[in-house]
Amino acid sequence: MPHKGFSPVTRLRYLAGRARRIDVGSVVERAKEASSQHGKALPLVVADMLYQAGVKNVGFQDYIDYDFAILTPAERSTYMTHPVSNQISQKYDHPDYRGLFQDKVEFDRKFSEFLRREWMVVDAGNADELRAFTERLGTIVTKEPVGQAGTGVHRYHAAEVEDWSAFHRGLLERGEILVEEVIRQHDDLAAVCPGTVNTTRVTAFFDGQKTHILAMAQKFGRGAVSDQMTFGGFYTMLDENGHALGAGYDSHGHVHELHPDSGARIADFQLPMIDEVKAFVDEVARVVPQVQYVGWDIVVGPDGPVLVEGNWGAGVYENKPSVTGIRTGHKPRYQAAIGF
Repeated sequence: MPHKGFSPVTRLRYLAGRARRIDVGSVVERAKEASSQHGKALPLVVADMLYQAGVKNVGFQDYIDYDFAILTPAERSTYMTHPVSNQISQKYDHPDYRGLFQDKVEFDRKFSEFLRREWMVVDAGNADELRAFTERLGTIVTKEPVGQAGTGVHRYHAAEVEDWSAFHRGLLERGEILVEEVIRQHDDLAAVCPGTVNTTRVTAFFDGQKTHILAMAQKFGRGAVSDQMTFGGFYTMLDENGHALGAGYDSHGHVHELHPDSGARIADFQLPMIDEVKAFVDEVARVVPQVQYVGWDIVVGPDGPVLVEGNWGAGVYENKPSVTGIRTGHKPRYQAAIGF
């Protein structure tokens, strides 16, 4: 594949935005974390973080999450970072089609056949329909159309609703207008955390003919409505065969050899139906070919993969050397598929 560089204008805009928002205190606090954990002098870590951010396209949190303080330049060069991911998104995800991924209602409409669950949209005149839907399913999940990192996602039980008119009105007032059936997950996922639907993030690039799977991360929750870190969740990277590369971790310095609630050993996890997952991702990647670079959140159910959502700003999930002992990342796979 021919070399395809990124626009310098996009990079300069990104850097300018970062410079305007930089929180020096936050950078120093992150540097203290790396200094303490890896035994590096604080001034050197601060200087290195600033150099990596300004010259090497490495986010401050990337530096901490992927243990850059202990990696050689060659090892660092194998890691995907959020600034690079942002440049890929800006170049390969057409602005006219991003809205299909940003608005959860529009997403459900476009990808309805892949959701494999019931859903409805709350409006001013369907209070009775909402009640019937909720009572029939027993438990529902509501979502605000625009949100990220699990924000705006809620779970309700029909048995706990005392006033259905007030419940309907409350959803409208809070903007929780997308209502979905709770996804049933595969027993292998439920064995790790039964109280949360545990999603698999598959980052993929569709080149117009072939879908390239760039990285896979398995997220685990702690019993809340979402498995995002804001709800106490964490993740582990998966290899090409869907097997965990090591223990679980998050961006807050927590490492989980065992799931804190179930006691399941994270490094032993094997994603079920991995071949079906890969085929499923190839299908959904072709629905909106104008958005080529997507972080797909799926759940493996008892009968196969189920689509949760697609993120056109794919973000980055990467290997953590201090946890796994593996000192390389996934960037070569991105470069081979995308050509940068």
